Amino acid sequence: MSSLLLAFCLFLTIQYTRAQDNQSDLTITVVNNCPYTVWPAIQPNSGHLILQRGGFTLPAQTHHSFPAPPHPWSGRLWARTNCSATPTGAFACATGDCHTNSTDCDGASGATPATLAQLNLRSGASLDACDYGVSLVDGYNAKMMVSAHDGRGACPVVGCGVDLLATCPEGLRVWDPQGGAVVACKSGCQAYGTDELCCRNEYGGVGRCRASGCSEFFKRACPATYTYAQDKSWPTPECYAPRELKVIFCG
Repeated sequence: MSSLLLAFCLFLTIQYTRAQDNQSDLTITVVNNCPYTVWPAIQPNSGHLILQRGGFTLPAQTHHSFPAPPHPWSGRLWARTNCSATPTGAFACATGDCHTNSTDCDGASGATPATLAQLNLRSGASLDACDYGVSLVDGYNAKMMVSAHDGRGACPVVGCGVDLLATCPEGLRVWDPQGGAVVACKSGCQAYGTDELCCRNEYGGVGRCRASGCSEFFKRACPATYTYAQDKSWPTPECYAPRELKVIFCG
């Protein structure tokens, strides 16, 4: 075999190895167990990549899997519900809308109230630690559970599997302008806007931001969630080297 051919084979081997190294061994799977279509949205934290164009359509009883980035990534994921095209052709949702007029949120934030999955992937010295949680700090619009699979350490199932639309207090309800049904449940901050409920000004910071009657409504129903800005009552998972992270709507 000529030296040129050997060099070419070595080059291909190096490129293949690099490609394998750059592939993620962590898969993110978004599952829709709801009896209706949802439009998941993904927003990265500042400086992180936009995944899956920031949003997609997920019909009832289906799932969508994609590789996590091979480097540290953090951000949030939520469901947009009751979405449709407007008479002018723009795309809009009753809850969680990112106001891009498209199924692609392209990194934009979503309207509250919305149930949020908060993900922090590939942290730690060896880049194999993942922590995750479900937040009702900004309210609720869909049942959501998050689970890690085939990992080491603390890898609990967290989230809210309860339909809070049926029991949402009157002052927190969001009604669908098209159909008259309750489609979301506001946080106390969004509903009433006080410094105390929003944990700001004199009520900001550790020890001054406390649970309220509104946050306790969410916490009693869904203890494995965060329900106000300084909520430390549920430990943050520290799961090492999971093979798959599932975000399940109506789980």
